[in-house]
Amino acid sequence: MKFQNLYFFFIIFFACQTSQAQEKNSGNDSVKVYKNIENYSKKTKFNKFVYRLLFKSQRSNTAGIQKNARKRFLIKKTFDRNEGKIIREIRIETLDPFGYAVDNYKDVPEKGFEKFGNRLHLKTKNWTIRNLLLFKKNEPLDSLIAKESERLIRRQRYVRSVIIKPIEIPNCKDSVDVSVRVLDSWTLIPTGAISGSRGNFDLIERNFFGLGHEIENDFTKRFDDKKSAYTARYTINNIKNTFIKTTFAYENDLNNNITRSARIERQFFSPLTRLAGGAYFENRFYVDSLPDATNVFENQNFKLQTQQYWIGHSFKIFGGKSEDFRTTNLVTTLGYKKVDYFNKPTLQYDPPQFFAPEKLYLATIGINTQKFSEDKYLFNFGVIEDVPYGQVYAITGGFQDKNNNKRAYFSGRFAYGNYFNFGYLSTNIELGSFFNKGYTEQTTLRIEANYFTNLLSIGSWRIRQFIKPTLVIGYHRESIIKDRVTISEENGISGFDNPLLNGTKKLFTTFQTQTYLPGNWHGFHFSPFFNMTLGLLGDETNKVFNDKLYSIFSLGALINNDYLVFNSFQISFSFYPSIPFQGTNVFKTNTFKNNDLSLPDFQIGEPTIVPYN
Repeated sequence: MKFQNLYFFFIIFFACQTSQAQEKNSGNDSVKVYKNIENYSKKTKFNKFVYRLLFKSQRSNTAGIQKNARKRFLIKKTFDRNEGKIIREIRIETLDPFGYAVDNYKDVPEKGFEKFGNRLHLKTKNWTIRNLLLFKKNEPLDSLIAKESERLIRRQRYVRSVIIKPIEIPNCKDSVDVSVRVLDSWTLIPTGAISGSRGNFDLIERNFFGLGHEIENDFTKRFDDKKSAYTARYTINNIKNTFIKTTFAYENDLNNNITRSARIERQFFSPLTRLAGGAYFENRFYVDSLPDATNVFENQNFKLQTQQYWIGHSFKIFGGKSEDFRTTNLVTTLGYKKVDYFNKPTLQYDPPQFFAPEKLYLATIGINTQKFSEDKYLFNFGVIEDVPYGQVYAITGGFQDKNNNKRAYFSGRFAYGNYFNFGYLSTNIELGSFFNKGYTEQTTLRIEANYFTNLLSIGSWRIRQFIKPTLVIGYHRESIIKDRVTISEENGISGFDNPLLNGTKKLFTTFQTQTYLPGNWHGFHFSPFFNMTLGLLGDETNKVFNDKLYSIFSLGALINNDYLVFNSFQISFSFYPSIPFQGTNVFKTNTFKNNDLSLPDFQIGEPTIVPYN
């Protein structure tokens, strides 16, 4: 391969950086790269091939939305006619990502680069898909179980789309075949980023050898001190139709903080699931700074080991056959957590012994209903997404053994979500507290909401408005900086990461106007957005909150590719009126991450204390 061919490949590679990269190039540089790719691609045949393989526009859908809706309606009618018939055969067909359509048998690869791209791709194994099905041969056809199976396949990050439908057998009144047709996504994702201070390379394979396993390797190099960071993760998403998910992870960051972990878990992955449980093991070494009584910070060494175990059972409450009855359950779960510290701060830096060995025993009982509605144009461009809605009523109780002191814990949770005439709205309210000798300790009230409008149209543009407020209030918290809430990147607003910026209560709200441009540019769909996030902090001295408003205003665009369905990347420009300890009127590029508008769920899983973050 000639040098210029390699150069062209790396131009494309670095253009396809995801929003998860630790540090991005400047937005101006990114825009220049995108503009230059097409011109550079014309210089050689090899460049043209790589360009057309990755940047080709999707085959146009002349049928349109109305035809797809009619196909769905006809499939539903077919299920209605064949409900309860015995499944004679399950026909599974997996399709390569290029040139095919899951709902059109006439679409086949026509061009050479499509066929070559498919030859490079390893299709999902039929038995990998079979292991995701909730129905089997010689069982009665159940449309709800088939619908759940389709959702479970669709949520796999190596599947672009799927259709499950009955195939009627001529002259046979009591049996039916079932067709499962799956369109793969391109799953080998090399990404990277480079700036004046560091470089990053990330390689993800979401469907290793067509088995549904996921491998991720991330390497980061900081140029000034030549320190390196490395993260590796291997995930088995489903072990032989048990839906047991296993993840092994190793991380060594730029500060030489090391984390090793393993998680084996079977969640209540469906409202029809009856048994769930899991185990988690973590060994961690890290360095963090804590202040003493005079507010002088000093680095402290931490070394700890965590074990967590839980088990749960879901009981069907009602005997009816309607979807509401079958998706409403009484759920009970039991959990145990043990944390051992081998290195921890001295009393000078941790007077309340917040970092101490502990044992936590919890149990949860509750009633939940969870269903799903198919929607589009939320977080992926034009791809069917399953939006959960339902309700949860749950209470959790138990006790903690820490610092030679046993104290009780109780919490309650209420959650509700549904589609209304004005859009989708959900809320989640949790209140929990420890009780020690008749007094409450480390009490947390957490209220979250999630709202988005119906899909609006202005001309050929599609638009949604998202609003996500979060209120967290703590009472009688420990007298240590780590038992405080922040509005940092992980818990509120990107860019506010100073540990002195904390409190015992916070309120922040995200407003995002998300647009979806019509058409595409060589297979890339652009979704410009405007985001405004506002936050308030307060502590014990404030009746409500202090008078300082923290804010960020961002303009940008999510960029999705037809074949890299679940890997969007973005360009963003952010303005901060003020960042404490940094300055005022601050502009930053590609620091805002458009990934905090995730959908809620209405599951009852591992029992935990109410999050205080």
